[in-house]
Amino acid sequence: MPTDFRTALMDFIRREAKPVEKYGHQPRLYALTRQIAWDLNYDDDVVFAAAWLHDLGVFVGHRPEDPAELAKWDHVRYTCERAPQILADAGFPAEKVQAVITVVREHQPHDQPTSIESTVLRDADILEQLGGIGILRTVCKVGRDTRYSTFTDAIETLRKNLQVLPGKIHLENAKRVAEPRIAALKSFLEAIDSESAGALF
Repeated sequence: MPTDFRTALMDFIRREAKPVEKYGHQPRLYALTRQIAWDLNYDDDVVFAAAWLHDLGVFVGHRPEDPAELAKWDHVRYTCERAPQILADAGFPAEKVQAVITVVREHQPHDQPTSIESTVLRDADILEQLGGIGILRTVCKVGRDTRYSTFTDAIETLRKNLQVLPGKIHLENAKRVAEPRIAALKSFLEAIDSESAGALF
């Protein structure tokens, strides 16, 4: 048996994260929260739990496989519904469970965070959609995700990320961390334009 809730949550996600490369997002995301919020007063237990659980609903085995059902799937709602029992099983403090659910509910770029914990995780999650990691996470989905049938689909998402996401970051530390990631993504997209000869497909 795990000796603490952090180990229990990490072990749970290690088992459930499918495809397997999705597991890397959680430890990277939590590390980013520590990097951008080192000077802030926030509940690290809440951020840790939300960072590890927030994408449960996108894993194979948790999401629908039927394309029509998947197109309308609310992975955040699913995670919020599952989280209380998972947290209880892990021995997470009961008085903090609702705060974790709030952070999960508010972690996407279009959301408006209502707590410092939500702001920290949301900014970190935006950073994961920029730079080299953002490129890897998007391009690896080509051909196996209904949103990305072609390279063009993936590149259009990356272009949108470059245009929209930097302006949605709240924390000053996160904005500083974003700068080289924005530059890397911009450089990548310029290379694609230069090298594709209009035939990216």
